[in-house]
Amino acid sequence: MAGYGGETRQGVSSSLVDYLYPDGEEPPKPADTVPQLVVPMRVGLAFVPGNQGGDSPGLSEADKIALLEKVRGVFIDQDFIADIVVIPDTYLRSSRGFQGLEQVSRLYDLSVMALVSYDQVATSSDTNAAFLYWTIVGAYTIEGTKNEVRTFVVTAIFDIPSRRLLFRAPGIHVADNTSTLAEASSEVLEARRKSYALAMEDMTTNLLAELDRFRVRIKEDPAVAQ
Repeated sequence: MAGYGGETRQGVSSSLVDYLYPDGEEPPKPADTVPQLVVPMRVGLAFVPGNQGGDSPGLSEADKIALLEKVRGVFIDQDFIADIVVIPDTYLRSSRGFQGLEQVSRLYDLSVMALVSYDQVATSSDTNAAFLYWTIVGAYTIEGTKNEVRTFVVTAIFDIPSRRLLFRAPGIHVADNTSTLAEASSEVLEARRKSYALAMEDMTTNLLAELDRFRVRIKEDPAVAQ
């Protein structure tokens, strides 16, 4: 959290690169191995562990599972899917890198993993109304704090045996509102929760489109996957 000039900023994130390549490891050059996708496949779905090691404001472990279950519901009826397994990110925290990902894949008998990373910044800034609120009028009458929440999520789909990125899709949501200072904290928390949900909905729509494009690429270029 940082504040200046009446402004407070809170940011949380999870980094796919930091998870897959911990301790400053350099990502290797793309392998020449062509992914061999055996269908129907079992797919793992999980959030990348966050930079705080636990729950993020507005995104508890229960919230994460609920959001992933919604994504699962959209894709579970695809003809090439045998099952989609929602995995708590606690399973990913114990061992990082592709080695950790491979351990999880063996545990759940997965061939493909979908990893969701996120980046969210919430900003609260006092307006002129907030100044009037403190000096002239009573507590719960003037709206005085402008809150803005920006959420960005990305889902990356990996073939586990080849460690190849198959495709990825982003989701974005921006929300702003004004509130009384006394209500700002609770309203920002709820705004953050809703922003995650709407960013995930946007990502899911984009992921469906990327899946269709991936199917086309496989037909046109055997080097993409078989």
